[in-house]
Amino acid sequence: MRLLPVLAFTLLAALHGPARGAAQPRPPAATPAPARSLATLRRTLDSIADAHRGVVGYSITNLETTEHLERLGDEPFSTASLIKVPVLVALFDLAAQRQLSLDDPVVLTEIDKVGGAGQLQYLRTPLTLRLWDVAWLMSTLSDNTATNLVLDRIKIRRVWQKMEALGLPRTKVHSGSMTRIASVAPDSSAKYGLGVTTPNEMAQLFVLLAQGRAVNPGADSTMLAMLERNEDSSKLLRFNYGVRAAHKTGDVDRSRTDCGVLYLPARVVACVLTKENQDTRYWTDAEGNAVIARIGQAIATHWRP
Repeated sequence: MRLLPVLAFTLLAALHGPARGAAQPRPPAATPAPARSLATLRRTLDSIADAHRGVVGYSITNLETTEHLERLGDEPFSTASLIKVPVLVALFDLAAQRQLSLDDPVVLTEIDKVGGAGQLQYLRTPLTLRLWDVAWLMSTLSDNTATNLVLDRIKIRRVWQKMEALGLPRTKVHSGSMTRIASVAPDSSAKYGLGVTTPNEMAQLFVLLAQGRAVNPGADSTMLAMLERNEDSSKLLRFNYGVRAAHKTGDVDRSRTDCGVLYLPARVVACVLTKENQDTRYWTDAEGNAVIARIGQAIATHWRP
């Protein structure tokens, strides 16, 4: 009969848990996540680049961990419209020095219009805009006419001077968009087109922007906010839906480029430039776009939670 009190005590203990002070069972130790090897990422990127029918260069830096990878990092590449980022930086630098204002009026006339990317070429003239407006169109739509309006105001040599001051002497704009006949560097322009840079130099420019050291923290944040509105998602962002990025792309016959800051949420600066592409088609599935897209996907897969 004494079993009844014992059973009752056992049931109460089961309902109310172990007595105070009793040893608690330990949860099983968590299995650590496998380390993501930078060497593995390099092999992935190089296998993608090796398969491309053309030349691929890249420069990639994780700003939080300082991890860095590069391929042909110091080799010159055509920038295509990626050169519009140095133009934007030079413009904001002059505004910071109060040598001009982003509210200054800019008058678009018929003679200013050029073809290629952009919408200003289709608008009625005369049309008065502000420097801010044309800088926005240059950065988000890669508007060629807007780019030329900016360069008319700040001058090409100012862009050279600013890049040299930032320690980027090989990053050069040669002429206005679609106006190579007026190039300030005809030989380099004949070889590289609108502009020239290296993967490391263009990546460093975005590192400086991300760190607030290209012009100043306020100006750099504003420029990055503009570049977040870039409407071309055919390259680094093609397979990275939902990834926030401040970046700029470029397209010419045998070159495709994309460079920017990817928020993964670690800030990763990724610059991928191609040249000598055998596929010169202007469509989303062109090989130059596809190789940059696959590299962008590999980068995001490596660092994104």
